[in-house]
Amino acid sequence: MKRIAILGTASSGKTTLAAALAQRYGTVWVPEYLREFVDTVERVPVETDQIHIARTQLEREAEAALRAQHLLFCDTTPLMTAVYSRHYFGGIDAQLAPLADAHPQRYDLTIVTAADIPWEADGLMRENEEVSITINRMLMEELSARGIPYVPVSGSVEQRVAAVADALAKL
Repeated sequence: MKRIAILGTASSGKTTLAAALAQRYGTVWVPEYLREFVDTVERVPVETDQIHIARTQLEREAEAALRAQHLLFCDTTPLMTAVYSRHYFGGIDAQLAPLADAHPQRYDLTIVTAADIPWEADGLMRENEEVSITINRMLMEELSARGIPYVPVSGSVEQRVAAVADALAKL
């Protein structure tokens, strides 16, 4: 089974892309746990929540992998949690770092969604357009520093799905 990481800033179409890809390939996808966390606790996460969020995301991946059909599309990963931790809390927690470091071994393909769709506020989520620009820059820095190749996707959902399909064909 191949795991596909879908990374990007808030309101960049990660969830829509993950769902569309899962439908196209007849498999399952892993929703971003952070959304559920914020809805459940009715607040934005604090620094001490980051490791819980990343671990739960991985637990959800493991559960979904049991149901996946050859491909598993993951709407975010601990690497994205680490990027947000750097931005909001000034660093990556010692427990979170190894989870982020394992990205190249865990995922067979990394997709990065462009923020080229209309930005929409996401309930209690604190990010705005300005922060999204910063987060995107930080994500690109992390990917580069870690030597993680990625496929950028942009445009309509159909264009994004087609770009991922091309990348999957090359795996």
